[in-house]
Amino acid sequence: VMEVESKKELSDRLRWVKFSGASWHGNGFYYGGYDKPEKGQELTARNEFQKVFYHKLGDPQTKDKLVYEDKEHPFRYKGVDVTEGEEYMFLNISEGTHGNELYYKDLSVKNMKFRPLIKGFEFDSYVIDNIGDKFLVFTNIDAPNNRVILMDPKNPDKENWKTIIPEKPEVLRSANTAGGQLYCSYLKDVTTRVYQHDLTGKFVKEIELPGLGNAYGFYGKREDKILFYTFTSFTSPPTIYKYDISSGETEVFRKTEVKFNPEDYVAKQVFYQSKDKTKVPMFIVHKKGLKLNGNNPTYLYAYGGFNISRLPSFSPALIVLLENGGVYAMPNIRGGGEYGEKWHRAGMLFNKQNVFDDFIAAAEYLIREKYTSKDKLAIAGGSNGGLLVGACMTQQPDLYKVVFPAVGVMDMLRYHKFTVGWGWVVEYGSSDEEEHFKNLYSYSPLHNIKEGVAYPATLVTTADHDDRVVPAHSFKFIAEMQEKHTGNNPVLIRIETRSGHGASSTTKRIEEISDKWAFMFYIMGVKIDY
Repeated sequence: VMEVESKKELSDRLRWVKFSGASWHGNGFYYGGYDKPEKGQELTARNEFQKVFYHKLGDPQTKDKLVYEDKEHPFRYKGVDVTEGEEYMFLNISEGTHGNELYYKDLSVKNMKFRPLIKGFEFDSYVIDNIGDKFLVFTNIDAPNNRVILMDPKNPDKENWKTIIPEKPEVLRSANTAGGQLYCSYLKDVTTRVYQHDLTGKFVKEIELPGLGNAYGFYGKREDKILFYTFTSFTSPPTIYKYDISSGETEVFRKTEVKFNPEDYVAKQVFYQSKDKTKVPMFIVHKKGLKLNGNNPTYLYAYGGFNISRLPSFSPALIVLLENGGVYAMPNIRGGGEYGEKWHRAGMLFNKQNVFDDFIAAAEYLIREKYTSKDKLAIAGGSNGGLLVGACMTQQPDLYKVVFPAVGVMDMLRYHKFTVGWGWVVEYGSSDEEEHFKNLYSYSPLHNIKEGVAYPATLVTTADHDDRVVPAHSFKFIAEMQEKHTGNNPVLIRIETRSGHGASSTTKRIEEISDKWAFMFYIMGVKIDY
């Protein structure tokens, strides 16, 4: 624990805290933690029976108070939030990466037990804020694109809800309060729109953003007069803006300094058809004056899962590619949240093949439109995106020159047996069930590597301390490839040390990025201009 104002580290040390924030209350905070795993299994053992504790500053962890546990359901996440005025505490319980139950407790009532607000794990809901003794709730119940409702905890049944912000054709990405106002952030074809409302839902104004891109923030305390938000795009480094709530005036608060001229580059959005004729958006970024001759080194990146939206953002790591005549392409494929829960569900469980089809169609579009060719195309993704590129590589190995599976879920038959893999069953299904076994086996990257196939040049990346997607996935995948692959393309693995699930020190991150660009340019025969 660190005291922010003085930057002094306190004596408090908490261990085995995972999938948790710190919800402050009084002279301490609530958090979620697990029992200490057996020696030697710290990075592989299943994370079971998460508990909620209260830690008082200055106390050793052994004195922390147990607030909530569930001895009957080992595979559930538990998280708590406390309102700004410390009037109420909310308990979120989920059985995976989406869908949750919601409970509350009045902190002014001594020894009050948690009471249910929303039961069942099919939908997602969370409390934005309390308005007196009522709760402002963000939910996708009866609203795949999300909405905001007002709930009376004394009568929490759905028929008693009052709609504050109704569902719209565009997906409501987030809703937050600040200065007595409600800020709703929407996605319209994968770029941000933000609207200000009063707490009854009455429209006040649209927040004028610097351009088409990704804006986030727009939250604060009840008495705040100003709030801050960040805006970024593929050609705009992140800039923090200060917004005056009463006047609506915006000014730059802090700008990222990068040796980069956005006027030299083009970022555009195209729409292409997938295998089943579904229209899929894709961002394409390159330097102005690029010749569409099929000879441009191209880096195609996507994720496609868990209702996660991939939005425009600036990455200095891409400057090397763009300055050397390269193209960056990011399709917003199904499985993500760019078009709401329907888009997500169209890419999960038995619909997972849609995700791979969307990505393959993106590669074919780039080749057809002469941005690149099979000999100049690299594909990349991390975590669920590692699964994506692993599956696409095994399904259509002759479509790409280079493949970068990072910390990928490669063994779809056993992923749920390690650390927190059980939490992904709602997204993928479990091989313990016959119908899901057949589906998972049909695309599992590890189990679809074939003998005697010439696969693209491949650089698998993982880390020795990844306890999210254990490195065994990558180890088994590259071992299988090296045994069965034929031809001259190198198939290698890069294992970072003292690093986690895509997270490491800045120095190590720069070294990894440098290795990847060097690998890609060497394989493609691209001469680098430094």
